[in-house]
Amino acid sequence: MDATQRLAAYIGSHLDSTGKVVDFDAVSDRLYHFNFTASNTELDEATFSDTVKFSAWVNQQLSDNKCRYGVGGYMEHRTIYARSAHFDTDDEPRRLHLGVDIWAQAGTAVYSPLDGIVHSFQNNNNFGDYGPTIILEHQLDGLKLYSLYGHLNTESLDGLYIGKPISKNERIGSFGMMNENGHWPPHLHFQLMLDMEGKKGDYPGVCRFSEKVIYQKNIPDPQLILKFPKAVNSL
Repeated sequence: MDATQRLAAYIGSHLDSTGKVVDFDAVSDRLYHFNFTASNTELDEATFSDTVKFSAWVNQQLSDNKCRYGVGGYMEHRTIYARSAHFDTDDEPRRLHLGVDIWAQAGTAVYSPLDGIVHSFQNNNNFGDYGPTIILEHQLDGLKLYSLYGHLNTESLDGLYIGKPISKNERIGSFGMMNENGHWPPHLHFQLMLDMEGKKGDYPGVCRFSEKVIYQKNIPDPQLILKFPKAVNSL
């Protein structure tokens, strides 16, 4: 088995080992799936290029569909990254989203779904970037896994130190407001990595489409951990 298969097997055989990332109640909460590809003609460039308008649009979709959370994005080829030069390169721009985004109100609590330690943290303070970011390290029967939490509020970094023990279901932070989270509508970027490749406090959450196969080998589907049900607008 490769590392992703080992991770899936571990989770499947240790059903009580994983906890929550947000306070999602499968009985009472509804999920809305956000589509940020070119096929979504309802979201135009004038909206997603303006953070205030973009945030209002996200909130309206959640309200109209009576959903507490929005979700989506794993290996999604997105058009919205044209809003920031942070994702442009000299040849092929970065447009492929590598994690899962969970959309909700600023201040929404974020938890570690696994026991672990703080691997690294920093404020990636660029327009369109992660903003305050925490990366945790988990040991799962010999398999090392890392989890990344981006777009937090600045207070989430208070009191952290490398190696700090973190327990399953321990609150580690909160969704940040747009003026502190990299200038995005409030949401969490949640991503899993098998190898940090020497990076600290940051790891790409968006790559070139031509690099998809490479990154898929290192970035398992976060749904393995999240276990979210189908969204209300899923086919």
